[in-house]
Amino acid sequence: MSSKTNYLEINRTSWNARTTHHITSEFYDVKGFLEGNTSLKSIELELLGDVKGKSILHLQCHFGQDTISLARLGAQCTGVDLSDKAIEAAEQLADKANIEASFICSDVYDLPNNLESKFDIVYTSYGVIGWLPDLDAWAKVISKFLKPSGNLIFVEFHPVVWMFDDDFKHISYSYFNKGEIVETETGTYAQKDADITNDYVCWNHSMSEVVNSLIKNGLQISTLNEYDYSPYNCFNNTVEFVSGKFRIQSLEEKIPMVFAIKATKI
Repeated sequence: MSSKTNYLEINRTSWNARTTHHITSEFYDVKGFLEGNTSLKSIELELLGDVKGKSILHLQCHFGQDTISLARLGAQCTGVDLSDKAIEAAEQLADKANIEASFICSDVYDLPNNLESKFDIVYTSYGVIGWLPDLDAWAKVISKFLKPSGNLIFVEFHPVVWMFDDDFKHISYSYFNKGEIVETETGTYAQKDADITNDYVCWNHSMSEVVNSLIKNGLQISTLNEYDYSPYNCFNNTVEFVSGKFRIQSLEEKIPMVFAIKATKI
């Protein structure tokens, strides 16, 4: 596989396939969502604060649940995703929810060619930067779309998590970005028995790479938190120690699983 030149197409294809299964999965609970449940977790809600009247750019929005949840809180939201199937599903979901939100099909790096607006907040969360090879370019895009004094709200799985094999038995990958990782997945994190097999290309990014990319591009970090749990049950061998909070069995309280950053454009 020549992934260096076609990782976007490889990953778009894989996310198109995942979307078909995700919109009907118990994991995403679209029925409950349409009945009024929010998809936002306490980690990001605490950092976001009151978003009523704020303009929000949601990068890598998948099929739009967080975008719509933010709009329900009174924000003016634009969601962006690489997957055309996800964007189509997001538009349909917004219509069913009777919520006004805009959606753009674009990869992150190409977004400046598809959007001109500036935003009060750029929001992106959970399983996003691993699909991007260049965090400096990612941070440049964030800085470009933020208004002066606008905020980045970023919540992500901790880079320590991605060092392990799928069953969290062995250290299989470098903590640092050593180049692209090309793998094949059967099923999906949201529906492990889904009848799909996909190739994908991803990258590991250390905490210093994340932080320095933001600093370099004019973003002042005011909050950096780490959490010893995931609010999503999306990994193997998890235990739910309190409702809605998951740790890896045998590694409970020993590893960070999520981190969160709030940064301001200066």
